Amino acid sequence: MADGRLYADLRQGEVAPGLSETVRTSDASASALAAQYQRVRDQTEALCRPLALEDYGVQPMVDASPPKWHLAHTTWFFETFVLKVSSRTYTPFNPRYEYLFNSYYNSIGEQFPRSQRGNLSRPTLAQVMAYRQHVDSAMHELLARERPNLDTILLGLNHEQQHQELILTDLKYNLGRNPLYPAYREDLAIAGPGVGLVPPQAFREFEAADIDVGARAGFCFDNELPRHRVHVGEFALADRLVSNDEYLAFIQDDGYRRPDLWLSNAWAALRDGARQSPLYWNCQDGEWYEYGFAGCAPLNGSQPVVHVNLYEAAAYARWRDARLPTEFEWERAALDVPVRGNFVESDLLTPTSATGKGLRQLFGDVWEWTSSSYAPYPGYQQGGGALGEYNGKFMSGQMVLRGGSCATPEGHVRASYRNFFCPGDQWQFSGLRLARDPG
Repeated sequence: MADGRLYADLRQGEVAPGLSETVRTSDASASALAAQYQRVRDQTEALCRPLALEDYGVQPMVDASPPKWHLAHTTWFFETFVLKVSSRTYTPFNPRYEYLFNSYYNSIGEQFPRSQRGNLSRPTLAQVMAYRQHVDSAMHELLARERPNLDTILLGLNHEQQHQELILTDLKYNLGRNPLYPAYREDLAIAGPGVGLVPPQAFREFEAADIDVGARAGFCFDNELPRHRVHVGEFALADRLVSNDEYLAFIQDDGYRRPDLWLSNAWAALRDGARQSPLYWNCQDGEWYEYGFAGCAPLNGSQPVVHVNLYEAAAYARWRDARLPTEFEWERAALDVPVRGNFVESDLLTPTSATGKGLRQLFGDVWEWTSSSYAPYPGYQQGGGALGEYNGKFMSGQMVLRGGSCATPEGHVRASYRNFFCPGDQWQFSGLRLARDPG
């Protein structure tokens, strides 16, 4: 569904610096950027195409947003940070949209309450799509005639790719909590049980080393900078992700009833009635089922477990006499691994079973929880203005995940990419890989 070429030429500094310079001086490169812009914008709409009109306005929980809001907010980003700044002729589609579709940029102004996004029947979907067309037309005119800020446009494209994944995660929460368990797309395959198909798990040992972590050349988010030296001690990392069958064994061994396995906040939540299984699992007459975008089906034991929170991942690791890796251990293991895997381009929209030998599934399938708090790197400086709010103000109370998922665009991810969520969040495509200390 997504175009795999989107950022093949921008990843990991392969061409990005030269492209940045050329775009400012060459019509041909401006045309290439315009084509990339349109591919990203088209992909967002392609993800929404299977939806019924009723799906566009549903907000299934406070942390999720309706698809209609995502379509409008990603458009607002280009209008606010590119067109209003760089275009001498741009006329806003509707001035009141600045308030309605501002997510959290306090420097821009007040925002419509996040919890009420699902209450808006207007603007209609047709009006939101007209808004997108209005901004796209102005963006193409700007790229053809002006020399806009390339860095802001690249940020906007990567921002929209983040919202493409959010469209899928939010939509899955809506459909997966519906008692009818409706399919997102009827053409998606439902895998069989797959019991016993996962190769035995092994651990690869890494010696202690001083490594450079953080983004190299090319586009990155500010939370990947500055690149700096870190000492990583000896550790061992599992060669694949934890599977559904392995996690089911944890449940069957009363893993959710053993306080010695759980962090105190998580144990308190369990005592208050929190779920005692991954988000989209349900047990019927002693058999386990899982909701996916193809509908509800018997649990596929060989697939990686997904939609577990940090607390569940840490408890499972403790049950296995293991732990979660730090984000720097994960990055060290991934430094020389090609960015290949089961991403949204695979058009499966579900994690896939491990195959082959060696270190597998580092990229794609599921975001991997780490034991690292989401904090600024040494020397980090938050940018000025509204765009400085993009990442820096969230560096508290959240944990880092690495690697991307089956809902992530492939060209969007790199070894230094830092995703972050609160430890209790299950709705992201999050799973786990085990780590151990030597000896």
